[in-house]
Amino acid sequence: MDKSDPIPIVPDNGEFAGKVARRLQTIYPSAFQEGLVNRIMAMAHTHYPAWPSWNERDVILIAYGNSITSDREMPLRALLRFLQEELTRSFTCVHILPFFNFTSDDGFAVSDFLEVNPALGNWDDISALNKDFCLMADLVINHVSSSHQWFKNYLLNRSPGKDYFIEAQLGADYSMVVRPRSSPLFTKFDTGFGEKNVWTTFSADQIDLNFANPEVLIEMIRIMIFYISRGARFIRLDAIAFLWKRYGTSCLHLNETHEIVKLLRDIADFVRPGTVIITETNVPNKENWSYFGKGDEAHMVYQFSLPPLLLHALFRENAQFLTDWAREIPVTTDDQTFLNYTASHDGIGVRPLEGLLPDSSIAELVAGMTAFGGLISRKSNKDGTLSPYEINITYFDAMKGTHRGSDGLQVQRFLCSQAIMMSLAGIPAFYIHSLLATHNDLQGVETSGNARSINRRVMDRNEVDIALLSDTAQRHIFNELKRWIGIRKKCSAFHPACKQKILDLGPRLFAFIRYNEDTDERIYCVSNLSGTQQKTPPLISKAKKGQDLLTGDCYSPADPVLLDACQTRWIKEE
Repeated sequence: MDKSDPIPIVPDNGEFAGKVARRLQTIYPSAFQEGLVNRIMAMAHTHYPAWPSWNERDVILIAYGNSITSDREMPLRALLRFLQEELTRSFTCVHILPFFNFTSDDGFAVSDFLEVNPALGNWDDISALNKDFCLMADLVINHVSSSHQWFKNYLLNRSPGKDYFIEAQLGADYSMVVRPRSSPLFTKFDTGFGEKNVWTTFSADQIDLNFANPEVLIEMIRIMIFYISRGARFIRLDAIAFLWKRYGTSCLHLNETHEIVKLLRDIADFVRPGTVIITETNVPNKENWSYFGKGDEAHMVYQFSLPPLLLHALFRENAQFLTDWAREIPVTTDDQTFLNYTASHDGIGVRPLEGLLPDSSIAELVAGMTAFGGLISRKSNKDGTLSPYEINITYFDAMKGTHRGSDGLQVQRFLCSQAIMMSLAGIPAFYIHSLLATHNDLQGVETSGNARSINRRVMDRNEVDIALLSDTAQRHIFNELKRWIGIRKKCSAFHPACKQKILDLGPRLFAFIRYNEDTDERIYCVSNLSGTQQKTPPLISKAKKGQDLLTGDCYSPADPVLLDACQTRWIKEE
């Protein structure tokens, strides 16, 4: 999986140039210049051999560059050594969360997009990781650090940068702007041309870029192509939904934003076919799915409603809302699919539940997670009130119990959640703190003052080894998840493009069929969301037999399926 040497592109690039021109004309109808096309063509002058198509063997690990540390080596080397010793047979891709120079937000306030943070390592370390694993890199596209050279130049009215940012306009209407935070939308800065209020969606240290200026888009395209040249197979577009701003609108999901995603896909497809453009949009369900476009936008979309809906189903021991939602999931294809996950470096989003759960159920879930040691981050609403934006808790500790309170099924319930996640249509992604079943890091929150630190513990390798070599829940979960991933990778029915049919087996069970029409492989994925034993009606087709891939239990067509509390079965027809 090492990046290959570039080969010259064929000189006839007319089709690609025409596509780029049409995108730019849509984005900049009054400012389009043919020179913009020529500049993009010049940046895309090298072509890399295509990545192989994704399949059932693809599994992603999400980690910070310093998630695992050692006093013997730099963090990226320590992480790679852990991956090489424990996970080369399990994972094909590693998403290293922003590993560039930064000033805040654990990497998402980037001060230099092109240099590896020296506290983590260097580009040689990234290349070393890329030899064993595909790389997912963040294109933090919406904003830069207040310490970035562009913003320093803005403060001095110099180029490049003096017109890269958005100033508040007197009399402009910002009342409809959708906010993901409770901090002010604008931040005051002293500049060489007076005091200015500058757009800051996420924090005073994260300055939004002005994509109405084509130069900003050109710079971001240049950075994306650089990442591709460094071997990044997956390009994650961070906070992409907020990209384009227009006064008097929500400034969310605007047409220009969608068109820029399409343009980035066009460029990635041209420079290195098989590069995956993935959108990160922590928004309500159908808004999130809209980033597939008409088959021409993102290759992959985060399945943002899955983590909170799955959590609610296990918390209430009721699959109704999860089943109803799953029936509406768009059909995946060979070149567009979902990234399925339950936890990430951020919290568990609440907005993706809008329209899927009643407000009373969301409030109950938020209260329940607070009782399990979680914290709540809030956002500003248009009427000036605050409401929950995300639940900050490790997914393992979120599984401490149900609406009835804590119980003794935390391990079983957590494993059930991961089994469901990895069997749905899409590519599964495991956050390292889920793989290692870590607890809430309240000390980290106290030290940083950031609620998200509850799920961002920096772990010493010795600490990890002790947990994995001892008789602990962490060891059991780690080994079971690796075993299940190994089973999954051998099943063609789990190919991201294979069909799934959602079943209704009652409120306590979440069930669906994954099947591959080419190989005629069919797997019944059935999970008991309750704390008591459940039984299904017979599932196996006539003249067939079935075997649970996770336990080895065998079934005939007349056999019902028994599931213990919080148990999942993958029953393959034979």
